[in-house]
Amino acid sequence: MNYLAHAYLSFGDPKVLIGNFIGDFVRGDIENTYEKDIVVGIKLHWEIDKYTDNHPVVREAQSILRPEYGRYSTVITDMYFDYFLGRYWKNYFPKPIEEFAENVYAIIEEHKEILPEKFLMTFGYMKYYNWLTGYGDLEGIRRALTGMSKRTKFDSKMETAHLFLDQHHEYLKVHFGDFFEDVVSFSKKSLAELRSQ
Repeated sequence: MNYLAHAYLSFGDPKVLIGNFIGDFVRGDIENTYEKDIVVGIKLHWEIDKYTDNHPVVREAQSILRPEYGRYSTVITDMYFDYFLGRYWKNYFPKPIEEFAENVYAIIEEHKEILPEKFLMTFGYMKYYNWLTGYGDLEGIRRALTGMSKRTKFDSKMETAHLFLDQHHEYLKVHFGDFFEDVVSFSKKSLAELRSQ
């Protein structure tokens, strides 16, 4: 899953959100670096990623991407799922996505002094280009994927992945719907377990 989904799967808890957002940017002794609720968010991020990578519906969606995009199919699928969450936001959350995104940015700003430098660089772009709301339309996802393709070591072809999304929209939308219900249930259960440890 990508940033919008990780924000959504923090279920309104600001500290969990912080941890969920920096999960890809931290390693080592997180317990002595961050407070408990942020650690819970980091571990939740890791659990969500592991669950996503092994989910049969996600693997099936990736299988149609693999002939064209190879190893980058997993990254592209994550972006596609943020696109569907953003595009059909009203089905999942009562408040407008613009309001949700502004709240997320404000929470991150409040915790900037404890966040990893590499994440803050990413966050600068995220906020400036308003990624969280931009993921929900084809142009926004094209921009995000093109930006990512420029940072890959190999020829990822990610700059064309928005066209693939457009061509296979209904097929991928069904897969997102089937998977997202599962990942929400899994994340709620994981969050409760992590908090009880």
